[in-house]
Amino acid sequence: MSDDLPSCCAPSRGEASAPPPAPAERGEHRIEQVELSGGVFAMGNPNGDENAGDGETPVHQVELAPFSIDATSVTNADFARFTDATGYRTEAEIFGYSAVFHLALAAEPDEVMGPASGTPWWAGVRGADWRHPGGSRSDLDGLDEHPVVHVSWNDATAYCKWAGRRLPTEAEWEYASRGGLEGKRYPWGDELIGDDGEWRCNIWQGEFPRANTEEDGFLTTAPVHTFRPNGFGLWQTVGNVWEWCEDWFGPRYYKFSPAENPAGPSLGAARVMRGGSYLCHDSYCNRYRNAARSSNTPESSMGNAGFRTVGLTRPE
Repeated sequence: MSDDLPSCCAPSRGEASAPPPAPAERGEHRIEQVELSGGVFAMGNPNGDENAGDGETPVHQVELAPFSIDATSVTNADFARFTDATGYRTEAEIFGYSAVFHLALAAEPDEVMGPASGTPWWAGVRGADWRHPGGSRSDLDGLDEHPVVHVSWNDATAYCKWAGRRLPTEAEWEYASRGGLEGKRYPWGDELIGDDGEWRCNIWQGEFPRANTEEDGFLTTAPVHTFRPNGFGLWQTVGNVWEWCEDWFGPRYYKFSPAENPAGPSLGAARVMRGGSYLCHDSYCNRYRNAARSSNTPESSMGNAGFRTVGLTRPE
């Protein structure tokens, strides 16, 4: 695994290659759509709890054109329709390994390549891919409605081309995640846990990274319709899995980004990831918030990152 780690709990792949070719066929995208009217919203973090270097500020007004977005992350069943129709092989399958969290390992000892530098709770695992999320001894039995993981940004965009879709811009993602609530930390408000004591998202409880008490019911991924949707009808935009966005990542981008339909820097080394994952915990990674940002290289894959898509029409 690479020594150059991004500012999130997900390691980067140490080597790059030409991305797999996108299928020429056009497929059927079956995920429920949420139609959003767009408009002006305040993008960025007004709460002062951002992570240094992530570039969550300054808060700035952004105007978006109307767009449609998936109500959920793309599931294993959705991704299986894509690969069955096209024969597409993900980058994890081509490289022969992907990153697995140490408590989720389901692999032979000689398949574990060792811990990632700086994040020893991650291991490169030969045979880990979207069909084998914990390694060669795991499968997708009972996981059809869980978000697909071990997909790189390149894999996600290949699915989009097949489905006649695209990844959301970072601004579209944040607008959708906020669910109409201005300036709130989470899609439902400012309090992490409900008045009834129930968890509202799938993140880490306990002592990270050694012991997860699973108070929310999950060690790793949860089905995409778990917990409650936000005010727009989107499920689990924070927690569960990181979601790839279309933009290149720039920590200073908010200072000069356009006010209308910003699409990120024109160049970069890593793509934006949003929403945090089941591994996020205040002691290490409090990025399970509407405004939180992270990134990873487009060929990287790991067991806590997936994606959702938006309609192909692109604002001018």
